Amino acid sequence: MEIKDAQYEMRSAFLGGFAGQLVSGVIWLVAAAVSLFFDPIFSMAVLFFGSMFIFPLTQVLIRAIGRPGKTSKDNGLWPLGAQTAFTVPINFLLVGAATLYRENWFFPAAMIVVGAHYLPFITLYGMRMFGVLAGLLVIGGAGLALYGPDVFSLGGWLTGVVLILFAFLGRWTVIKEEEQQRD
Repeated sequence: MEIKDAQYEMRSAFLGGFAGQLVSGVIWLVAAAVSLFFDPIFSMAVLFFGSMFIFPLTQVLIRAIGRPGKTSKDNGLWPLGAQTAFTVPINFLLVGAATLYRENWFFPAAMIVVGAHYLPFITLYGMRMFGVLAGLLVIGGAGLALYGPDVFSLGGWLTGVVLILFAFLGRWTVIKEEEQQRD
């Protein structure tokens, strides 16, 4: 299978990352909201442990909207998706270290980790929008940590909104592409 075909199959099966980013965005928003009512440690737990459910919830949502949520066995990009996903919990060791130094760096550090994890999605889906998403999250996380207001939940709110916006951008892009293929 040619890489362009594998990327198209990935885009179509997962609707340009729609469900995964939507689920992720909601988890980030819930984590940010938790921090308004409880100690920040609970917010951190919501984001970390909630993220473990991104793939299963993505599968439920993507199949509910009529997409397969998987690719053919010939698609060599499938392992890249799994490998990319596992970079996030590993890199949360660094998020923990940053948080030990300054608690309000939790969300900005997580933004950098999640942003960096989106770089391989450019190849995985064949969509440059993931480079923009990665850049926004990495630069946004660094900017918030170094220059932002001392507000614990701000990075959580911003990331949740950005992920949801990009979910719908990816969905729109794939639907438009599929309509052009049919014409």
